Amino acid sequence: MTDARLQREAVLRVGEVTEVTGRKISVTVDKDKNLSELFFDGDLIRNVAVGSYIDIRKGFYSLIGKVDGEYARPDTTYLAEANKVPNAKRSLSISLVGFVDRSGTFYGGTKELPLVGNEAFLLTSEKVHQIHNLVSKDAIALNVAVSDYEGFQIVLPVDGLMNSHIAIFGNTGSGKSNTVALLYQCYIETMRQRNQALFDQRVRVLFFDFNGEYSRENCLTTEKRVYNLSTRHEQGDKIPLSEAGFLDFETLAILSDATEKTQRPFIRRALGLANRIGRGEDSRGHLQNTLRMQITQILQMADKERAFLLIDYMRQVLPVREENGVEVPLEKDLEWHNVTAQFIGNGAYLTTNPQAILGTEIYQRVEAYDFANDIVADFISICYVQLIWDVLSNRAQNEHIAPAINKLKSKQGDIRKVFDPRNVGDVFSSNVVVMNLHDVNIEMKKTIPLLISKRVYQEQKDRADTDSALSIVIDEAHNILSYESSRESESWKDYRLETFEEIIKEGRKFGVFVTVSSQRPSDISQTITSQAHNYFIHRLINHRDLQSIATAVSYIDKITEESIPTLPTGTCIFSGMAGQMPMKLAMRPLPDMQQPKSTTRKLSDIVPPLQADVLDLEI
Repeated sequence: MTDARLQREAVLRVGEVTEVTGRKISVTVDKDKNLSELFFDGDLIRNVAVGSYIDIRKGFYSLIGKVDGEYARPDTTYLAEANKVPNAKRSLSISLVGFVDRSGTFYGGTKELPLVGNEAFLLTSEKVHQIHNLVSKDAIALNVAVSDYEGFQIVLPVDGLMNSHIAIFGNTGSGKSNTVALLYQCYIETMRQRNQALFDQRVRVLFFDFNGEYSRENCLTTEKRVYNLSTRHEQGDKIPLSEAGFLDFETLAILSDATEKTQRPFIRRALGLANRIGRGEDSRGHLQNTLRMQITQILQMADKERAFLLIDYMRQVLPVREENGVEVPLEKDLEWHNVTAQFIGNGAYLTTNPQAILGTEIYQRVEAYDFANDIVADFISICYVQLIWDVLSNRAQNEHIAPAINKLKSKQGDIRKVFDPRNVGDVFSSNVVVMNLHDVNIEMKKTIPLLISKRVYQEQKDRADTDSALSIVIDEAHNILSYESSRESESWKDYRLETFEEIIKEGRKFGVFVTVSSQRPSDISQTITSQAHNYFIHRLINHRDLQSIATAVSYIDKITEESIPTLPTGTCIFSGMAGQMPMKLAMRPLPDMQQPKSTTRKLSDIVPPLQADVLDLEI
């Protein structure tokens, strides 16, 4: 070695290995290396401490370890004076995390174990870069963070990170929203600089923004389409949903919260009836003739309870008629004869005189029926027509089917405010779309992401072009991926979770990648949490949240796990397939204009001090 090399090695040497027990290594620190900083060539070098890395030399290999702890033990080789305590040596407890081979490439995991007596050194800046280099030579890099301890710039790879499922967890105010915005802003900007035409054509990004954080003009990108949805008024944006898109089995099953065993088959039958009526040249006449046939059967029934139930269903379909400002009831000219168990209409027994049915109010009301030119209202009418057929043929129990229709009826106002069935167009008018759900009620907040996700997922599966990708980003994911929601039925909750679980389990094959962000990882389905490939874990305090992270991310070491509750704002633990080992990263803060709208309001700004001139006036 040259004198300079020897001097460098002497300065960087920390100590030597004194104990090897599996992956647990003990290193005894040299007496003159117990300072917190060291000076070398005019630079200030941070000395080893808990949480830092250390280089143990074994032949041509550099074994990289992480300092888990340190302690002092008596130096038995030194005999102090009789009335003094023996000197103590500083020892480090090391866990091996990987190694650097002869070519200078870092690999995570354990291949070699050190020998007692091997020397341990501080990491040089070059070796730190080797360890933290996650991007290969020709890969696309995202400059998003610096290493928290050493302060070196960390770049993350597009391939390995953005083409994977990502989970971002952290309490409110921990920097979680900044991480989501930073990752996708860098990703979109980098890929557009690489080839904007192909990126816009082949890659789609869909954000579900529950709190309106990512809808700002400069957040994510200026070239995006924001749907500001609202269920409180009619002035909100509407998601394009053509008639064919609305009259889709899965869409209708989701909107009506249909159960698997009874209501979903009914929706399928009603959809079949709607298609048969719609395909005819005279669809209005077809439906009118169907209603006349049903009324004829109803008015000849011997079951009073079922007959009046079906008349009540007819009331939901047939138009209202008024006389002198008063609504005329459908059964105004009908009476029930209990002895013979049949209807009497206009003085005639309808079972034995079916021709008299033609003169009844309910039968003649059919002539005034016409479609409402509202796809939601028209489909609800067809559902009632199908339900009447099912009851007449004893095919279904009305109490099992009616809740699905009632659910659709209760939602039709919100559906009209959020969706536009007449607007034939693509949701992705831009390849980056943000669904702002801030002004949407709780029920539709659960319905819209499920409906849109299932639709775009199916479209991606059906695309013939294999060179395409879809990223679905779900902010505040506990709103729709929680398995503890008590606002909905178990069957509907299971269907919702199974749908997203299918997307996250099978979507990778079709180029669909999911990013979930949440304050409460313990509330999210464990199947979804455990299927993520890469994790960004900000500050979490709740014991259940920490436990769910420990269960899902098994390769985070104990020291790193214990540091999660005390992480400063903007700092996170990054762990996953894109990296060789867990790293503590300080995420780069975005400029004010590009930040999501999630900053904490300062009371000092809300209540500013009195101005000096105001004080003078008061005096």
